[in-house]
Amino acid sequence: MNGVLDLTGRTALVTGGSRGVGRATALLLARAGASVGIGYRSRAEEARATVREMKELGVHAWSQPGDLTRPEAVEELFGRADREFEGLDLFIGNHGVWPPEDVPLAEMSEERWRRTVSVNLDSVFLCCRAAARRLRDGGRVVLVGSTAGQRGEAHHGDYAATKGALGALVKGFSGELAPRGITVNCVAPGWIDTEMAAPAYQGEERRRIEASIPLGRVASPEDVAGPIVFLCSPLARHVTGEILNVNGGAVLVG
Repeated sequence: MNGVLDLTGRTALVTGGSRGVGRATALLLARAGASVGIGYRSRAEEARATVREMKELGVHAWSQPGDLTRPEAVEELFGRADREFEGLDLFIGNHGVWPPEDVPLAEMSEERWRRTVSVNLDSVFLCCRAAARRLRDGGRVVLVGSTAGQRGEAHHGDYAATKGALGALVKGFSGELAPRGITVNCVAPGWIDTEMAAPAYQGEERRRIEASIPLGRVASPEDVAGPIVFLCSPLARHVTGEILNVNGGAVLVG
């Protein structure tokens, strides 16, 4: 990792860190020299593999399972960070769900709505509250949102609403933490080549999606991890309350 993005001595906690964007972010933070803990819900083997790769890079790394919709699980995760680290510098809130079934709002069940809100928004509130109580001055918060939070997404109104709410949360939260020199930002990806999005790429759909992106391709997890780590670095020390789009120009077209 280039010295410009040297995070040696910094400590980071990444939720949803066993796969996809979370895994790519954890590994890139480790390459930059940060000690990294990851939270995950159920993918124990993938979490162990991610931790193993980070340790091979010479940094302190660990993982903690838990359903972050439960307040006690959030406290267990951050309590683990208290024990593993001598203070927390970086919090990356990456976990979330995207229900793949197309359901118009008029037909959406309360169960689906509440589940999406619980995972994508309520748990983020719990994590941000815990992070704010622990982050050292000069720390960083980066939440992973979505282009859907700005453009909306027909038949996925639950997902779009929660990701739109993250943008508003970031703007208010950044003002609260600014006196401590802590920045709070959001990275908003478009389509990403992850397991979560895979159901949308069946048949000719992937080709149609790629044709709608000016850069002509779906992002890789690493494409999103780079901007996240940039926002965690000293290069972004005067950036706060912002939503950084990482979508290949998709918001430029209708």
